[in-house]
Amino acid sequence: MNYTHLTQEERYQIYTLLREGFSKRYIAWRLNRSPSTISREIQRNRARNGYFAKHAHKLARRRHHSNPQRIPCDIWVQVIAYLEL
Repeated sequence: MNYTHLTQEERYQIYTLLREGFSKRYIAWRLNRSPSTISREIQRNRARNGYFAKHAHKLARRRHHSNPQRIPCDIWVQVIAYLEL
């Protein structure tokens, strides 16, 4: 099974279903996700006063780096020079 990140639409569905009083297991079933995924999502991305989809998506995007920062070439030249010392 391949892992995929939750989408913003899925986060809005989680928010809506939570507000309607559905359980995490039911939400997981509706979204075809693992119950632990839903539980972790709610725990990890909740605000002080509850789970909000927009806030959750903002937090998740902040943690996710699609392109890690690369070290510029001129810095590598300096690093190699220092290593050769």
